Amino acid sequence: MSESEAANSNVLVDPLQSWVEQEKNVLNGVESVLNGDKLDAILCVAGGWAGGNASNKDFIKNADLVWKQSVWTSSISAKIGAKFLKPSGLLQFTGAAAAVQGTPGMIGYGMAKAAVHQLVKSLADYKTSGLPENAVPFAFLPVTLDTPMNRKWMPKADHSTWTPLSFIAEKLFGWIFEPEKCGDLPKAGALLELITKDGKTEIKQI
Repeated sequence: MSESEAANSNVLVDPLQSWVEQEKNVLNGVESVLNGDKLDAILCVAGGWAGGNASNKDFIKNADLVWKQSVWTSSISAKIGAKFLKPSGLLQFTGAAAAVQGTPGMIGYGMAKAAVHQLVKSLADYKTSGLPENAVPFAFLPVTLDTPMNRKWMPKADHSTWTPLSFIAEKLFGWIFEPEKCGDLPKAGALLELITKDGKTEIKQI
């Protein structure tokens, strides 16, 4: 993957490596960058989409792709959290509102996102999950995010029902840097559905 010029540091991931190889290289890279420091928060925003039901010729190919995009990245993020997150730190994952139920038109995607939801629930209790004391793992479950790519591929959709990235960014900033001012801090293991209507977004815990 490519570097981000906006980042203070980069740890690059080779998409051709195995899951285990990626874990090793990412952990080594993060350890080198932190140089003994710990993280206030870890935000796993990696993901992607691919459709197809069981009869689709690319069903397994697409399922493999989205599993790597969502489950590999989320699992490695959890491992980063276990090693480098501060006590009471936030560990944010990206799920999907659709994956709370069956997703027959995009089975691989639904499986991958449901696995992310399960991961969040499994991490909820730091006493048994391996996370630092009072760590707060949670996931946002959007329907559709208002991104340039989504607008490109769905130009005629109702964009007033899409969740703006600024809403998520502002929430995360407040929860990480000004938690004392926030009355809606997520609980460990929370799955937070993002519901946007007429350009206004609400959070519903499910």
